[in-house]
Amino acid sequence: MSVNKVILLGNLGKDPDLRYTPSGKAVATFSLATSERWTSQDGQKQENTTWHNIVAWGKQAETMKEYLSKGRQVYIEGRIANRSYEDKEGNKKYISEVVVQSFSFVGNKGSSGNGGGQTAPTESAEPAADTASGSGQSDDDLPF
Repeated sequence: MSVNKVILLGNLGKDPDLRYTPSGKAVATFSLATSERWTSQDGQKQENTTWHNIVAWGKQAETMKEYLSKGRQVYIEGRIANRSYEDKEGNKKYISEVVVQSFSFVGNKGSSGNGGGQTAPTESAEPAADTASGSGQSDDDLPF
């Protein structure tokens, strides 16, 4: 048995970038920041922020583009996916991403996550065929 499950609650680092594959499938990408805060032994307040690359497909991608913007807080459940690509100079690059399976809006629209309550329904993933690895699409179909 194996498990590949990610749960994140964080703030968008940029507005979602919505693109379409040559076959017409919507894909949204954006960065998400999660932070932990603590007080060190000497009383100094500390903070560490981790940035995550997020990818959503299909209807979820279109919904995220419509309702999410930089600074907005969102709850995401998904899986880690690793892929490689060639940059403009022909160098092979590797990237880890969180592929969204479901998400919930947190806070008020336009807020930076300081509000309360959910403002839109939870979106669940479409069938597994909507993810890059399960759709039969090659990396050539990816618009980034």
